[in-house]
Amino acid sequence: MTENLTKATFLEKVFNYEENKEWKFEGKVPAIIDFYADWCGPCKMLAPILEQLSEEYGDKITIYKVDTEAEQELSAAFGIRSIPSMLFCPMGEDPQMANGALPKNELERIIGEVLNVTK
Repeated sequence: MTENLTKATFLEKVFNYEENKEWKFEGKVPAIIDFYADWCGPCKMLAPILEQLSEEYGDKITIYKVDTEAEQELSAAFGIRSIPSMLFCPMGEDPQMANGALPKNELERIIGEVLNVTK
C-alpha cells in the first residue's frame, strides 16, 4: 500500500531538510517517493505499478506519493521540474532521482541495484 505524504509527514518519515543540510534518511526501510499530479497521464499509468511493487516487496520497502500540486514547497525543495519523478532512498546512502514513467522491470532493477532489496 502506498502512502501519501504532506510536507510535515515527509519531514518526519523521509528527510527533515529544514533541520539537516546533509541528507539523513529517516526511514526504517528503503523507500521510493513518487512525485506526481492527478492530471498527469504518465503518473496515472505508473500508480498501479507502484501499488503492485508495494504488495510484492511488502515491508522490505516503503512507497510514498507526493502530490506536487498540493505540496509545491516540497516539490521545489527537490527541484521537481517534470513528473512523474521518483526519489529512491536507500539505507545509509544518498538518494537517486529518476524521471519519467519507468516500466516495472526497470523499477525492479533499480530497487535491486540502488535500494539493495530483493523480493
